[in-house]
Amino acid sequence: MDQVNSENTKAQMRKGILDFIILLVISRGPVYASDILNELKQKEMIVVEGTIYPLLSRLKTSGLLEYAWQESKSGPPRKYYSLTAKGKETLAQLSKTWKDLNRSINSLIKNNHPAPAASGITEPDTKNEKDTDNKSE
Repeated sequence: MDQVNSENTKAQMRKGILDFIILLVISRGPVYASDILNELKQKEMIVVEGTIYPLLSRLKTSGLLEYAWQESKSGPPRKYYSLTAKGKETLAQLSKTWKDLNRSINSLIKNNHPAPAASGITEPDTKNEKDTDNKSE
């Protein structure tokens, strides 16, 4: 896979889990959209401002989020998002799905004997542990 296709695939993977990630961030308590954006950037999920606001709007329209206006010391009131009961149920379902996918993908990676080093995935070196133990006796 060339660099362009690889970058496109990575971007598509991130987009595919963005709803889940945003619900995770909001599940910790009421949060301002700009704070969500900053956290996603820090976690290298590379989200631009133009992406997050339509997504928050769609999640709200779907009944997964609600918001409340709160006064700000540094300007106009801010919208703080929180999960609805439906949002919490959806997050629980997505969390289970993520765990299942993660387990399956990790199993595939582990069983991918020919190319772990080429893919950048390294296995711990355990073959010399017994030799080291025996030498110290």
